[in-house]
Amino acid sequence: MELRDLIVTPLLLIVVYVGVYIVRPYVTDAATRKYFVPAITFKILGAIALGIIYQFYYDGGDTYSYHTHGSRQIWEAFMDSPMRGLKLLWGNDSHVNVYQYSSRIYFFNDDQSYFLIRIAALFDLLTFSSYSGTAVFFALLSFTGMWMFFITFYSRYPHLHRGLAITAFFLPSVFFWGSGILKDTLTIASLGAATYCFHGLFIKRKISIRYVVGLILSIVVIFSIKKFILQAFLPALLVWAVANNFSAIKSVATKLILVPVAALLVVYGAYYMVVKVGEDDERYAVSKLAKTAKVTAYDIRYWSGRGAGSGYTLGELDGTFTSMIRLAPQAINVSLFRPYLWEVKNPLMFISALESFLFLIFTGYVLYTVRGRLRLAFSNPDIIFGLVFSLSFAFAVGVSTFNFGTLVRYKIPLLPFYLMALVVMLNYRNKPTNEDALARTE
Repeated sequence: MELRDLIVTPLLLIVVYVGVYIVRPYVTDAATRKYFVPAITFKILGAIALGIIYQFYYDGGDTYSYHTHGSRQIWEAFMDSPMRGLKLLWGNDSHVNVYQYSSRIYFFNDDQSYFLIRIAALFDLLTFSSYSGTAVFFALLSFTGMWMFFITFYSRYPHLHRGLAITAFFLPSVFFWGSGILKDTLTIASLGAATYCFHGLFIKRKISIRYVVGLILSIVVIFSIKKFILQAFLPALLVWAVANNFSAIKSVATKLILVPVAALLVVYGAYYMVVKVGEDDERYAVSKLAKTAKVTAYDIRYWSGRGAGSGYTLGELDGTFTSMIRLAPQAINVSLFRPYLWEVKNPLMFISALESFLFLIFTGYVLYTVRGRLRLAFSNPDIIFGLVFSLSFAFAVGVSTFNFGTLVRYKIPLLPFYLMALVVMLNYRNKPTNEDALARTE
């Protein structure tokens, strides 16, 4: 945080909030209007708080590597020579003309991190490379994506607006780790936008250029930053589309005939998506996924994260799919419900543990409340979609992380989808079952 932050950021916030109050009437209704300003405010506070904590608590970290030792170097190149700035912005070729800048960029040779640095550099041009000013722009990106996520399911369940708003905007982990200058901000914004656009194209069946462009752009961003997210998300989208079309069929006989066809389509389609996403990266190729999980988990646990004091283990990984699948229940549990309160070792970990504890309590409450209607609830395509993505992703990050400090960031994409499924599932507590209908007729 520097003097430029104290000058640029207040002026930027004035512009942002003026724009917010101008735009709000066009994108909200009577029920959603009250969430618009608080949601943006939480995102902005989360983005700025992230920078403060990284500076004064961690004394540096990824977010400063992306900005101070990343995008700011591109901004300085622009200030010296726009052509040099453009060379750095559109490629990571360490040509002699830009070496004095590229040599100071920590993640210059990391394509995934450099993608984020380029986006941050574009915002730096508007904020004079103010960290907090650029963080505000990242917060707006995150809010936009999550607003699209919120509107998607609000349009289907308008009476659940309060629960859906909490899901999209007010989860502590999500608005803190998913609002600042981090990869997680771009991925969660893109997931929200992709969900909205896919829903418009394949669920509402409305052909629109903005849906097509938005979906493609969102997938490209996720692929460029964390392609392993797509290996869980794209199959979940396929399941959503198939389940939605399947639920529209009224004839029981037709459904029975189509079950094998639908199952085959989902299995083959999901496998094909996973293969295509990882085919150009040996870390995420299907044949290498188990080995990658092992290497990543042990690296975070025993090397790169060994000093954090928040490691965990689920059991032995030997680089085979068998060992991964064997640990699936523990992996899903650790992603959703750990760290437990007695595993807390620092203040930030306490917040994560408290959130995980509330997730556990709410999950138990929903399952108990809807226990007689679970079969009916699990036939809902939106619940299926939320659970398929969140549980498969929970398994993936839980089995490949082995460090609570890292896990709390890695798992945030799944949290809104999991909580959305629970909120919609809770809606079934008062719905009549076939037995209830039979009892009334008698």
